[in-house]
This record gives sequence, structure tokens and C-alpha cells, in this order.
Amino acid sequence: MNEPALLVVVTGLSGAGRSTAVAALEDLGFFCVDNLPTAVAERTVEALTAAGVTRIGLGIDVRGRGFLQGAVEALEKLGKTRESKVEIVFLDASDEALLRRYSSTRRPHPLSTSGDERGAHAVVDGLHRERELLAALRDRATIVIDTTSLSVHDLRRLIVQHFGPAGGKRPRIRTRIVSFGFKFGAPVDADLVFDVRFLKNPHFVADLRPLPGTHPDVRRYVLETTDAPEYLKLVEELLAFSIPRFETEGRSYLTIAVGCTGGRHRSVVIAAELARALSERLGISGDLVHRDLDRVNMSGPGGDPDHGPPRAGGGTLT
Repeated sequence: MNEPALLVVVTGLSGAGRSTAVAALEDLGFFCVDNLPTAVAERTVEALTAAGVTRIGLGIDVRGRGFLQGAVEALEKLGKTRESKVEIVFLDASDEALLRRYSSTRRPHPLSTSGDERGAHAVVDGLHRERELLAALRDRATIVIDTTSLSVHDLRRLIVQHFGPAGGKRPRIRTRIVSFGFKFGAPVDADLVFDVRFLKNPHFVADLRPLPGTHPDVRRYVLETTDAPEYLKLVEELLAFSIPRFETEGRSYLTIAVGCTGGRHRSVVIAAELARALSERLGISGDLVHRDLDRVNMSGPGGDPDHGPPRAGGGTLT
């Protein structure tokens, strides 16, 4: 049976950060509809779920005050269906904070008793009326966030914590681990780059030179290098520390590049080990790509696939 769609309704006081919260949901992959009248909420959700949308965000505020009377009933009805799970996020703030925000933007409150901008009293009256209209929604909110002392970045971070990977409301971050050769250039889309050229090079072992890094003999040789186990342990610890924090910030994908000289031996082995460790330790699946494993040496026949063309005067230095 398919998982029910996750429906997040963002509401609250005008100026408390609804637009920022809705934008954060969009960054997390939610299909968002802002300023939606509650009278059409059920049909909207039905249409989206029928189209295969599994994460939906709805923004509701007092600009649709003619529809607020039935808001609670409409949302409760949606929550009782098998097709959707409803979370209501209510954004609140102190009157003083909201007044400062309205003063800085010079915009009238939607429910101000006056249609002009003659002073804070009209805004205060609108705020008080707004609290009354939204009281029922606040009482039924599953998450209440006080944005009085929050910046837009703080609010975005809280939304990501609740509905991103760290909150269990979204699949884990997608990783892509790429082995490569520095002689061909580092991947341009790499977020993290690890250099393993300090490890013993199988290229200098006659029996291993023609074998790829995916071969068991090459893997064994690289992993038995004195520094390899300790290096893998340190990199795994770094990734175990970093990746959950990347998820908290809302990052949806991460490209990890591992490079050696030619991208055929050492980087291939280490990249594969990191992919295995991420899967086993953090439960993160991803793509493993060996970019230069089968790359044809551009220097032509007789060239060294790990170090370029033969040097003048012959012989490989040992």
C-alpha cells in the first residue's frame, strides 16, 4: 500500500513568516499553493494526489477570511482520509515584533480598520482581529513556531528540521560518490574532494598494473596499505558528522569525489569503500561512479595510464 501524501498547512499571523515557510517547503520538494481558499482545499489535494504528488504545502491566511470559518472542518476532513496525513504549522509572533516588521515594510495589515497607513493603531487593531479569526486553527496546530526572535534563516532551518530528512518527513540525502583521476581534472560538481594519491600505487606492481580498481587483488593491495584503514576511518567519521548537518540545512544531494593520479586504481577502491560505509553506517544509498576507470590514455600507445606518456630517456622511475 502506498504511503499517504504528506499535507503541510502553513498558517498564522500576517508578518510572522508564512511566505518564508512556504518557500522552505518548496525547496524541500513540496508542491505548494499559497493563499488557497479552504473551500477548494479538498479538491486541490485530491487533484494533486491523483497526479502522484506525495508532498503538498498549502498556505492559508486571513486574506481568505471569507473561507476561514470552515477551515478547521475542511482540514480535519482531509486528515481523516487514507490518502493524506495533515500537519498544521502555525506561525506566531509578539505584537511588538509584528509592528516592527510592518513599520519596516510600510505595508498595511490585511485587516486594518483603516485602508491607509496612518499609524500603528490600525495595524494593532488588525492584529487583534486576526488572532481571533485564527484562534481555532492555532488550537489544532500540530506545530506552533514563535518567530519573534527568529531571522528568516532561523525559520527556514526549523521548517527543514521538521519536514526535511532530519525530521523523517523526506527521503535521506542523495549521495553520488565519484572516483576520478587528477590528471583529467576534478569533477566540476564535486561538493567534497578527497585526495588519495599518498597511498601506495598498484601501478608500480607489474601484476596489478593492468587490473582495474574493482579487481579483488587491487582492492586487497590498496586496503592493506599502512595508512588506508586509518584514512577510511577518518573520512567516514567526517561524513557521519557532516551529512546529517547537510540534511538539516535542506541539502538534497551531495557529490563526493575521490581522486588519485589516473582514476584507475586507488580512488576506485576508496570510493567503493566509502559507498559501502555510508550505506551500512548511515543508511544512505547513492550512486557510485568510476569516471576514469576505462578512460583511454590520450597520450597514445605506450603511455602510462596512471602517469602520462613515457619520459624522454626511457624507464619508469622507482
